[in-house]
Amino acid sequence: MVKNITIAIDGPAGSGKSTAAKKIAEKLGFVYVDTGAMYRAITFQALREGIADNTDEVINLAQRIALGLKFENGLTRVFIDGEEVTEQIRSFEVNSKVSEISVIPQVRSELVKIQRKLGENGNIVAEGRDTTTVVFPNADIKIYLTASVDERARRRFKEFQEKAGSVTLEEVKENIEKRDRIDSSREVSPLRKAPDAIEIDNSHTAIEEELELLLKKIYEIQRV
Repeated sequence: MVKNITIAIDGPAGSGKSTAAKKIAEKLGFVYVDTGAMYRAITFQALREGIADNTDEVINLAQRIALGLKFENGLTRVFIDGEEVTEQIRSFEVNSKVSEISVIPQVRSELVKIQRKLGENGNIVAEGRDTTTVVFPNADIKIYLTASVDERARRRFKEFQEKAGSVTLEEVKENIEKRDRIDSSREVSPLRKAPDAIEIDNSHTAIEEELELLLKKIYEIQRV
């Protein structure tokens, strides 16, 4: 039985972090914390208010916004000041801007406070781009998921197609590459693999196989 632990999952855009984290949380009966959804929510609201290119206004937004996450039936429902924005934060427009918003140190500082509060009692699965290195550096289990750029672009393209988007595969790939550059080179909380994280390349791995592998490693680590 796995109890009282924090599991943190990092990795670049399109690496399957959300899917893996959700399934692990469901399997273990843990709370799922989607840190990426929080940055998407800030980005969505900044775009909606027309302040996405004004750093000071975005910082002010991060300080005053009330974010809410509710994980149920395999879906993370996201709320801004009580309004559900679950679908809106997954648009290509938000996807194209979120890394630029996420790079702002004060925005990250505000959201990390919320994320750590959610993890105070353990029994959580948190995923994002700095959960193993910054948000939960002392997590009991750290996992770094990755995949080739082409595979990650294909996955995201499929998501946008399912939402009747008009974006092309090449545009999605360019966006993925741009986000990789921004996420890896930002001064605060850059995307990187923690030295003690388990790295898994899932470019050619089905989610069922990946989940089985991850759970096996989690159980093995808990028995040590």
